Amino acid sequence: MVENVGIEGLSVPYIGKLDRKLYSCVTEDIATDDVIITDRQIQHIMQRHPGDYERFSRYIPEILRNPDFILEANKPNTAFVMKRIAVERSNFQLILRLRTSFDPTEYQNSIITFLKIDQRKWGKYLRNKKVLYRSE
Repeated sequence: MVENVGIEGLSVPYIGKLDRKLYSCVTEDIATDDVIITDRQIQHIMQRHPGDYERFSRYIPEILRNPDFILEANKPNTAFVMKRIAVERSNFQLILRLRTSFDPTEYQNSIITFLKIDQRKWGKYLRNKKVLYRSE
């Protein structure tokens, strides 16, 4: 469930908490366990991946809590998270920027993008990216 929280006078959608131990495969230096998504990123998702946020955003907390895979992303301190949701018979990709002790204190762990992907892309990512975590 996504709810709005106030951070530094702004209202941003709060996603929930992440398991620092689980995401330590990306970086050991995770400064907070709170995860947000900004209105700007929601707009980005809605423009670039029409319908995905509106239809599937309710799965974001589950994807973060129980990913099938965490892959190495192109940027530092960033998680490339993938999850198959059986109810939807769909695969999802989520990019999460983790806040480290080197980031400004007002930063939070933040969702950069989120989208539904097909089986072909799912396989391509697993073949071409370094797997940091695989669920058992």
